[in-house]
Amino acid sequence: MKAEYLAFDLGGSGGRLVRGSFDGHRLELEAVHSFDNEAVAVDDCLYWDLFGIYRELKAGIGKAAASSAAASLAEVPRSIGFDSFSNDFAFIDRRGELLTPLRCYRDGRTERHKKAIYARMPPQRLYEITGNQAAPFNTLMQLAAMREAGQGHILDNAYKMLFTPDLLVHFLTGEAATEYTMASVSQLCDLGSRSWSPEILSAFALRRDMLCDIVQPGTIIGRTRRSCDAELGLSALNVVAACEHDTASAFLAATSEGDRAIISSGTWSLVGTEVGSPILAESGYRHNIANEGGFGGRQRLLRNVMGLWIIQELRRQDCGQGKQWSFAELEEAAANSSPFAHSIDPDNPDFYAPADMAATIARHCLERTGKAPATMGETVRCVLESLAFKYRWAMEKIEELTGRPMRAVNIVGGGSNNRFLCQFTANASGLPVLAGPTDASALGNILVQLLADRQISGIEEGKRLIADSFPIAAYAPAGIDAWNERYGEFKLAFGLE
Repeated sequence: MKAEYLAFDLGGSGGRLVRGSFDGHRLELEAVHSFDNEAVAVDDCLYWDLFGIYRELKAGIGKAAASSAAASLAEVPRSIGFDSFSNDFAFIDRRGELLTPLRCYRDGRTERHKKAIYARMPPQRLYEITGNQAAPFNTLMQLAAMREAGQGHILDNAYKMLFTPDLLVHFLTGEAATEYTMASVSQLCDLGSRSWSPEILSAFALRRDMLCDIVQPGTIIGRTRRSCDAELGLSALNVVAACEHDTASAFLAATSEGDRAIISSGTWSLVGTEVGSPILAESGYRHNIANEGGFGGRQRLLRNVMGLWIIQELRRQDCGQGKQWSFAELEEAAANSSPFAHSIDPDNPDFYAPADMAATIARHCLERTGKAPATMGETVRCVLESLAFKYRWAMEKIEELTGRPMRAVNIVGGGSNNRFLCQFTANASGLPVLAGPTDASALGNILVQLLADRQISGIEEGKRLIADSFPIAAYAPAGIDAWNERYGEFKLAFGLE
């Protein structure tokens, strides 16, 4: 009999309810339900449609329960875990009722108040305590912006703050907890003690009792409420704290071994490697390289790169003008465009949330070289080549910190399906690239559930299980001399050390 597990995998552009089936030897995945997810603008504020997300979660669980019952009464899901983007949150009262909407991390409020926020504690001290990158979307930045904007009464009176996946867990179970990997990237957590930092809470006048206790991934948080069971056709379902930060889940699913880079490629690109202990060097702070917590004491040393958000926005905005590009068509258009014609720094803040992505790219190219991409294919090729160069730069900075040269690159997540990005990454880095698994976050989520259910002995067994169950593509470097020459020009053009 197969054991079944559910993973709710929520990203910035969509979400899925995935079923994992394990027969003791192989793991199978089935996408039970999927939906689009997009931030909603209200005046100059951005919000997530939390109630719509919860509605889609229930729809997915209902489908999974119905299909399992139809197949075999014995094969019902044993547990569910959640993973999502990090940092966003809402507040509940003592009865568990929602007090605030779910603000989107791309909201502009943190930039408006950044000077006042850093006056309370400088970014370098924050890095020394948390190891987190300095970024406008960090949870601390959002909380501090609330106080600066006159919303301190919420911070002073709310019962609990819950991150996005913890909100969904609360809706299902009534329990309130914070999973460790999510806390570890919030800029509120002491890297050494793995608990909330008293120094940071004091500096920003934040209540410790507003924050939930931190639980480790693999913890069974609770069981679904009876009302949920009745509505969705379930018998009580265990809710497991997976690695709720989707990057932590994705890194768990990387099957490569040894000194290698891992790139979790999706809306964001998280370029990093696993290390035995945090590295808090001055150069790490200067290059904004983050230390993040993982399963069982694992640490990720990584840098955020803007990622396929740029491509997603090009596609979305062009669709709004009537052209319905598929991702395959965008890749083909890029393949038919001239190489190295244009470049951008993908991490320029102008690409974070522009009203018109294509126009912003064109303006950057015009200002720097006097020429701009003329077609969608040229624009997409510009983005893909620039991402590959920025990946190489990030890997080099991480190599300097660890003192270990990278021998290969493992691209996981949805971006591993983009064959041009994978090939360009191999060319730019001069390293072999392994691409896959595609469903890395969902797989990492399910691996933690398998461990909690004692179906596997450890993460290494889980990685072997993934390698045996899912295809991994390989890309060899090509045209290295030309890419090396262009990389030097790229670094010079954008002032990269």
